Amino acid sequence: MAQRKNYYEILGVEADASIDAIKSAYRKLARKYHPDIAGESSVEKFKEVTEAYETLSDETKRKRYDILLGIFNYNKSTADRATQKEAKKAYQQTARQEEVFKSAERQQSSTKKEDTNNFQNIFNEFLDGLKTKPQPQQKPKQKNEHRPINGSNITTDVVISMLEAMSGVSKTVNILSTQECTNCHGRPFANGMNCPVCDGKGVVSQHKKITVKIPANVKPNSKIRIPSEGNKGSYGGKNGDLYLNVVIENNSNFKYDDLNVLFTIPITPPEAVLGTTINVPTSSGNVSMKIMPKTNSGQKYRLAGLGLTKGDKTGDMIVTVNIEIPKNLSQEEINLYQRLQELATERDKV
Repeated sequence: MAQRKNYYEILGVEADASIDAIKSAYRKLARKYHPDIAGESSVEKFKEVTEAYETLSDETKRKRYDILLGIFNYNKSTADRATQKEAKKAYQQTARQEEVFKSAERQQSSTKKEDTNNFQNIFNEFLDGLKTKPQPQQKPKQKNEHRPINGSNITTDVVISMLEAMSGVSKTVNILSTQECTNCHGRPFANGMNCPVCDGKGVVSQHKKITVKIPANVKPNSKIRIPSEGNKGSYGGKNGDLYLNVVIENNSNFKYDDLNVLFTIPITPPEAVLGTTINVPTSSGNVSMKIMPKTNSGQKYRLAGLGLTKGDKTGDMIVTVNIEIPKNLSQEEINLYQRLQELATERDKV
């Protein structure tokens, strides 16, 4: 004979446990055995716990279950006269059905062994009916009883370099947003009580990574909108949007002047006197630029077409030379500067 499931043992409560104790036990076990937490191996156990709760949390189902389980006299808290009458009627019906089954079997074969499990089968069918047959009860408000609530927007900073701002770049941002609970699928209740995963909120907070494209020629503090990537809406409401605030790393060598990009580059005194070739960083990569001999500090060079673009207009990059004295000079270099000073003094006397 198949062993009957003891729903009280499954939930770990006494047969006279209160509904609050049953709910508390279910909440703990549902968290413990939920497949999203414990893995696929816990699916059957989670179903068993849910099955037990669905029966014991419903007053009518619990009364019938107690009677058929044989603990009617023990669990007096669930028994009243109306229930006794209802249970007696149900028992008589199952007894009559059992007799009909036995009679049919005797007619089919006088030698066939009498099936001793008929009543057990009827009991199992009765329990299945408890699980599937809807019972009138006061249920919490469900998803479709709420008005749609739109999700809120999320605003976060994305930091890029000046060159990335000029050329455009793809960046991955990590945001914390609310998403639909995978256990109750956005409903604040599961099996008549607060969802054990989201605690009745219908949503959970999750980190997610989003790759976004920053367009070329973006300006500091520009706002970039990514639709529907904000917080999740509730009860069919729309998702919020994600807004990126563009922060360009501070670089004193770069500045903007309308569509022109202003860049200051340092050179040494010998380079200023003798001339040299330097690499200038641009949105298209490094560009070689020739510094003419006898260049003064503050002198400007123009690199056409390497500024910002807006519509059909493109600015230039203006490179300003700044002569800087090296901080760490060797004694030999100092001696040479002294000799240069002497030569300059002699030249001025002529």
